[in-house]
Amino acid sequence: MNPIGYIHNDYKEKFGIPRQSGLVDEVVSRIVFEKMYRNPDAVRGLAEFSHIWLIWVFSEGFASKKCTAWSPTVRPPRLGGNERLGVWATRSPNRPNPIGLSCVELISVEPDTPDGPILTVRGADLMNGTPLLDIKPYIAYADARPDAACSYASSSPDTHILHIEGTEKLPSDINKEALIAVLAGDPRPSYQNDPSRSYGIIFGSYDIQFMVDNDVLRIHQIRQI
Repeated sequence: MNPIGYIHNDYKEKFGIPRQSGLVDEVVSRIVFEKMYRNPDAVRGLAEFSHIWLIWVFSEGFASKKCTAWSPTVRPPRLGGNERLGVWATRSPNRPNPIGLSCVELISVEPDTPDGPILTVRGADLMNGTPLLDIKPYIAYADARPDAACSYASSSPDTHILHIEGTEKLPSDINKEALIAVLAGDPRPSYQNDPSRSYGIIFGSYDIQFMVDNDVLRIHQIRQI
């Protein structure tokens, strides 16, 4: 398969990316197509849809290993990272074929730009530079199943909203609203709760170092990269 394009946003590493699409709507992403797919006719009619499906490739991390390294069971973060389930019963990136599926809000379609058609979307859970394999419109009557049984994911996760301190240190050229939303959702692994540990998230062109104590996340260092 050949990538049709790539996504561009402020998620420069895996750590800090929302665990599902639509959880952080403050982050806006742009989709830029490869040259052979920059035909404006390919996006004709797409602007009439409010949401789209992105089919993409896990290009980083253990999902990029050859399928010979796959494991039949994984530890879903939703279950605290302590219980193993079959890989087909999870959305873990550790799979034989590193393919992801995300539903995002389509903000705009620009069919004619110097870089060809550009799509702007909201709520993506993809790292900057992720290759896209396909785009399809979200169709509510076919894609929404409100009565579906969803096992351990039958309800929205109890998001641990943190109070953020140190935002006055953030530089003016960073998307503060988006970064604060990412941090407030607590990007740490669910099994880590050490108040003396420092964590770092690469967001945009900055390395944001922070610590968490109970419900307070404190930004203590910012470094441009």
